[in-house]
Amino acid sequence: MRGQVYGLLSGFCLIAAALLESKTLACFAVLLISRVVLGSGESCVATGALTWGLGRVGPEYAAQVISWNGIASYGAMAAGAPLGIWLETRYGLWSIGAISLAVSLVSLALALPLAGVPIRRGRHLPFPKLIGRVLLHGLGLALGTVGFATIGSFTTLYFAVRHWTDPALALVLFGTCFVVTRLLFAGAVNRWGGFRVGMVSFMVESAGLFVLWLATAHDLAFAGAALSGCGLALVFPALGVEAVRSVDDQNRGSALGVFTAFLDCAMGITGPIAGFIVGKFGYSAIFLFGSVAASCGFVLTFVLYQGSLCTADQHTRNENQDSAQPDLQSCR
Repeated sequence: MRGQVYGLLSGFCLIAAALLESKTLACFAVLLISRVVLGSGESCVATGALTWGLGRVGPEYAAQVISWNGIASYGAMAAGAPLGIWLETRYGLWSIGAISLAVSLVSLALALPLAGVPIRRGRHLPFPKLIGRVLLHGLGLALGTVGFATIGSFTTLYFAVRHWTDPALALVLFGTCFVVTRLLFAGAVNRWGGFRVGMVSFMVESAGLFVLWLATAHDLAFAGAALSGCGLALVFPALGVEAVRSVDDQNRGSALGVFTAFLDCAMGITGPIAGFIVGKFGYSAIFLFGSVAASCGFVLTFVLYQGSLCTADQHTRNENQDSAQPDLQSCR
């Protein structure tokens, strides 16, 4: 709820920035304030919605909650970019602020009648320990996000440099395959486990980005973008479920918040790094960079998977030792 209120304030600030357009410094300052407020609100909404959903249906449906939440988030980002360009071109900057304000009002109206979830009491992990629990899961998510950031930020420029047509189709294919894969295979995380699904996802994403790097025609680039969308789709829910399992119930919201922050950090860091790579090696090299990052994500997830097997094996041994003790006493 607080995040949606921040969204309202951001919309007002954006309208104010548009009205101050003739005063460059004041316009820019208010625009920055709008971005900061919106970023804070988005963080509250993203983590709050995930935790709210998990509290309503239980942790056994964590994969579905995370998957559908991601579909809503990525779908909104995909629709928001062209909508924003159309609004700014037709009506000016103020219209984007007005729509942002209206969307936040609608979201509040939809959320207010919904039942809340009980706050789970108990010992909350200190922040350093919480980071330690989800650090490797978050690093895996960050490595997977590199591919998404490169495709989202540089595909249009890559097509322009190669003199290929329809770069928007590559983004549409990426987004469509992403959503369809999440809808069809969200249950695979519960069936096969997050780490195994994550390893397969990283392999598919790496292959798609590798095809984009090698593409000699736009048809191959379309195929690479589609394959990348299929691969990235389940990285977040697969690793997110395992991150949630690593903490107690009362710490799940905090764990998801920290885990999600790795995605945001990767989005912010990838742009400048990819820009440096483009300057040195050309646009195609950034997709090789994304492919290598996804391959590193596969290795990291494999290490986590092996660690989980060792932990489960040790737990089984301890249980067997505990159950064998009463039998020994009865024999005596």
